[in-house]
Amino acid sequence: MIPKSKTWARGAVLGVAALVIGLGLAACGGGGGGGGPKVALLLPESHTARYEAHDHPEFEAALKTACPDCDLIYNNANQDAAQQQSQMDAALTDGADVVVLDPVDSASAASMVTKASQQNVPVVSYDRLVLNSPDVKYYVSFNNVHVGQLQGSALAKKLADDGNATGPIIRVNGDPADNNAKLFGQGASQELDAAGVQVAKQYDTPGWDASKAQSEMDQAITAVGKTGFHGVYSMNDSMAGGVIASMQNAGVDPTTVPVTGQDAELEGVQRILAGQQYMTVYKATKPEATVSAQIAGALAQGKPVPTTFPPGNIPITKTNNGSADIPSVLLDPQEVTKDNVTKVTYGGQPLIGPDGFWTASDVCTQQFQADCQAAGIS
Repeated sequence: MIPKSKTWARGAVLGVAALVIGLGLAACGGGGGGGGPKVALLLPESHTARYEAHDHPEFEAALKTACPDCDLIYNNANQDAAQQQSQMDAALTDGADVVVLDPVDSASAASMVTKASQQNVPVVSYDRLVLNSPDVKYYVSFNNVHVGQLQGSALAKKLADDGNATGPIIRVNGDPADNNAKLFGQGASQELDAAGVQVAKQYDTPGWDASKAQSEMDQAITAVGKTGFHGVYSMNDSMAGGVIASMQNAGVDPTTVPVTGQDAELEGVQRILAGQQYMTVYKATKPEATVSAQIAGALAQGKPVPTTFPPGNIPITKTNNGSADIPSVLLDPQEVTKDNVTKVTYGGQPLIGPDGFWTASDVCTQQFQADCQAAGIS
């Protein structure tokens, strides 16, 4: 496609208008300094630390390489689907040539994609798949069923090793509006059901909110008792933090009850080193952001989209979103436990290292120095 022409004055007026009507639009230069194609990055929430700490800056840096003249329009919807709709409207009004969208609500986001398509603006579905829209141009994420399989198999094996092969466990699932939560749960159920693990209580957690997860775990402990469960399937790390806080408040030692997680958040990694959380899943955001920026940059400049991507020449496959088979690039998630936390890497981004997802100084704060030394992190 040929980028639409834009003027500085038009952008300035629209920026002021967006501020006045309270959309919170934050336009950040993506390297071009104005006048080039515009790429909008719309992220869903900030409860999960990865989005502001990693996805946003890593996408911006990768876009500068993929499209030096591109400017970035960036917004985070703070788990508000209506706000994200307004941010999409503002990005289109501001002349976005491509939108990279991580939807708050995977189903309702279809109308946003339709609106963009009507203006000949391609949408790249980032991390979460927009459902029931034939107009999604590309989808970039991880193999999310496999994420759940890693969680479920790790928990099932740990339960068996502890002599509690059938559990029971508590399940704290993610946001039911997020299609990824469905896929994680599908993969986890495959492994847990195959191992015969019983579920005593199960909850869905709107917004992936740690405080809600803590309340859900409080309810579970009240219902089944402090000894009525032998593990917890928590779908991500922030919720695992709430689950573990609930157990501690109830007098349950988290080092004796395996808890899963996902996203390799800093606090999750620290809890793994301290033995309070059993595992997480590392989804290296830098390769994900880089692939998305390469696709978005090519679309914005009217260039051919690559057919394979690093790491390892990943091909474009197809993922059905309910309306069409969407061209997709799916990366590989990595299981993380205390045994391999210092060794995990993907796509040139180690979990812990000088150029890693986290540096040793990030992880090894005073509280965790002894745990870091025991793990050989310095």
